[in-house]
Amino acid sequence: MRRLGKTRRTVGSARARRAGRRAVAAAAACAAALAVLTAAPAQARDDATASAHGPAWALKDTGTPSVRFRGLAAVDRRTAWVAGSQGTVLRTTDGGGSWRNVSPPGAAALQFRDVEAFDARRAVVLAIGEGEASRVYRTEDGGATWTESFRNTDARAFYDCLTFFDRRHGLAMSDPVDGRFRILSTSDGGRSWTVLPDDGMPPALDGEAGFAAGGQCLVSAGSHDVWLATGGAARARVLHSSDRGLTWTATDAPIPAGDPARGVFALAFRDRAHGVAVGGDYRPDQPSPRAAAVTGDAGRTWRSSATSPPAYRSGVAWLPHSRTAALAVGPTGTDLTTDAGRTWRTVDTGSYDTVDCTPDLACWAAGEQGRVARLES
Repeated sequence: MRRLGKTRRTVGSARARRAGRRAVAAAAACAAALAVLTAAPAQARDDATASAHGPAWALKDTGTPSVRFRGLAAVDRRTAWVAGSQGTVLRTTDGGGSWRNVSPPGAAALQFRDVEAFDARRAVVLAIGEGEASRVYRTEDGGATWTESFRNTDARAFYDCLTFFDRRHGLAMSDPVDGRFRILSTSDGGRSWTVLPDDGMPPALDGEAGFAAGGQCLVSAGSHDVWLATGGAARARVLHSSDRGLTWTATDAPIPAGDPARGVFALAFRDRAHGVAVGGDYRPDQPSPRAAAVTGDAGRTWRSSATSPPAYRSGVAWLPHSRTAALAVGPTGTDLTTDAGRTWRTVDTGSYDTVDCTPDLACWAAGEQGRVARLES
């Protein structure tokens, strides 16, 4: 038995060493990509040009120039889902070389703004809008068939975003109903949904709402923590729950609000403590000062970035295997931080609404005119 125990420890140590080497290699690759990415701003370009000039957004032809994709779920380097206007859902399993239109039948009048994918076959999409326009669909066969698992019947509700803690537990959020944000919960992977009681939700401010701009106004980290971004009121806020949406605390964010078009649009947390927020004013003729903020205490306090993105941003994501690097995207460009959100630098001027990165060092972005891109080296 002692010999067996020693063998197990040896095998475990070998596995740990291999895992450590993989992590170091992944971190090194990520660092190398960042070094090239930060060298000079670049326009989005095709695969061949991207490979010749280092990491940059490489556009992937989706064949849908009339669709705006605000929902994005990146599974890995080869697999991604996008969801957008005209009830459109696309899926790729070959790194964006080809796309399959897997839109739910009869959904052409809907506006999909968020998609959460577990793998190449299972995904959940959210359609936004007042009353019955807010719906949730689920597929288990790569989009060959869909099941409508939720349809909002309250004319006062308007659902904005989805998030999942794991393959079973997830939440969706609606703009305030009766003075409080409404939270929808699932514990079976999106097959069924229940409205949570609102007695643990702080009162909403006058005019406060979420922004269904890039599927990141509701985000989670770990098994129980979730954050909700707001705007439209006198102050922008971030709400945090550590019990899967049952009770919440609200904290003011330094991103300017005071207008229905301004506030926090997107959040990203690399763990339950460290997060970044981006936003601004989505109107193209309006400035967006202090468009980014950071937290190191799970959102209890936020501070403005010393150097923010130069304009409104609607999507943000941490780069894989990095504690300090993240990307923010918006209609006027992509910005990079390498100091955990303290400062940002524009690295691309292409238009994107949302961004998502995966553990195997893949980052994807999506936006208007059917634009989908992957960061290529």
